[in-house]
Amino acid sequence: MTRIIAGAAGSLALAVPDAGTRPTSDRVRESLFGALESADRLHGAAVLDLYAGSGALGLEALSRGAASADLVEKSPRAASVTERNARTVARAVPGAVGRVHRAAVDAYLRSATTAFDLVFVDPPYDLDETSLTETLALLTPRLHEEAVVVVERATRSGEPRLPTGLVLDRAKKYGDTTLWWLTPIAE
Repeated sequence: MTRIIAGAAGSLALAVPDAGTRPTSDRVRESLFGALESADRLHGAAVLDLYAGSGALGLEALSRGAASADLVEKSPRAASVTERNARTVARAVPGAVGRVHRAAVDAYLRSATTAFDLVFVDPPYDLDETSLTETLALLTPRLHEEAVVVVERATRSGEPRLPTGLVLDRAKKYGDTTLWWLTPIAE
């Protein structure tokens, strides 16, 4: 079972798509959000959750004080689950804005006009490195100057190749999963 860990919607259960997604474990989410909260990256943030699956990452951010979360999911079945979860969290967090976009990530990024403070990129583990780099290149112009991008990948995938405009801030391994923290290069 996946749940919202803390915040206004803390302990709410989230539905998970029956196939085709890999929810981030509670342990990884607890560590990730603890670090984000200690760095004051959540309060009032505009959040983008790419390859959203159940929407757990973006919805956790809303529960913990983000102003908005855009959740992008291409799979119709997963997007339906994400929409249900977003409605559930919205009832627990008055004023929170959660939008689900039924679109491929790259198509969404090509048409997006919003700038984001915090982005979660949790693609399928079998997404090839070239595709991930292209997605990150499309994302870079959509970032505020002080934004944080967290990429979740299989540890065996190694460090992602970064496009111009992004740098590696740090990496943290959790068994088979590694979180890569990226920031935009200040111009």
